[in-house]
Amino acid sequence: MDSTQPNSRETLADYCKRFSELRVSNSRQRGDAPYKPILLLSVIDLIAQGIIEQNKITISDELINTFNKYWRLLGNKSYLGGLHYPFFYLKREQFWHLELKSDFDGFQPKSINKLKQAVEYATLDDQLFEFIKNGESRKELVDTLISVWFYDTQKELEDILGVNQYLQDESEQELTQLGELIEKKIRIYKSVLRDAFFRKSIVHIYDYKCAFCGLKVTRSINQTIVDGSHIKPISLFYDNKIDNGISFCKNHHWAFDRGWFTIDNDYKIIVAQDLQEISPNAKPMKDFNGDSLFLPNMEKFYPRLDAIQWHRNNIFKTVLG
Repeated sequence: MDSTQPNSRETLADYCKRFSELRVSNSRQRGDAPYKPILLLSVIDLIAQGIIEQNKITISDELINTFNKYWRLLGNKSYLGGLHYPFFYLKREQFWHLELKSDFDGFQPKSINKLKQAVEYATLDDQLFEFIKNGESRKELVDTLISVWFYDTQKELEDILGVNQYLQDESEQELTQLGELIEKKIRIYKSVLRDAFFRKSIVHIYDYKCAFCGLKVTRSINQTIVDGSHIKPISLFYDNKIDNGISFCKNHHWAFDRGWFTIDNDYKIIVAQDLQEISPNAKPMKDFNGDSLFLPNMEKFYPRLDAIQWHRNNIFKTVLG
């Protein structure tokens, strides 16, 4: 083994910090070369899809193809892409460990074939692998990578939306080709990059505020208390279009998904009348009934009326019985 697992158990915050401080090649003229972040996104995506099931990451066709796809979408065009570089040098980050072949000559592999000749497989810290397998902690790790390495707050919104739309178009094309192959549809649904850019797009156009209560709290590494939530569930409709999303804080995202409130066609809040609330330090949900939703500045990003009507008819009314 090239390096050993650490004895201490690191927290999710520790790994988010490590992901934000990856050592990447850079130059004044060409900028950063995000090989390592793209490799991590690729590995996380394959773990989420169930393609990588054990903490043993081989140089498979799935990994090569996923890395190449993400590099074309997110990579710095001033650099040549290539999985061999980050797969070998990510070991410098301490949480990525290589099992080298017995006849490894000690020289940097400069192609995929050379990499396969040098390395049996890689492993992650056991604790990091467990965090990636868990949906909630995985989301934080992915959002850290996206926020730090592929999103600049000074960029135009259209840059973020362009990536989201590309991923949505790709998803629709794949679904058309797959037809009724449900297992592969689930893999499309679990694409971490699609989900991450959807969330990033939604919270950005809502100015990082909850559309229900207006709460806005942010922290370092571009963390925010609000979520980009789907109106029509992604698991049923595979719809990551911007107008199928609303920005909610954690509490109101949970309540919306369970039909505790909905929205009418004038974007006013409708709260279920049977809530039993004690809110000594906050405005009760029922007091928002009839209030207008906080909306984006541009009307083209407003929640789609057919989507919120679907929510009223299938989530809110179902809960009311």
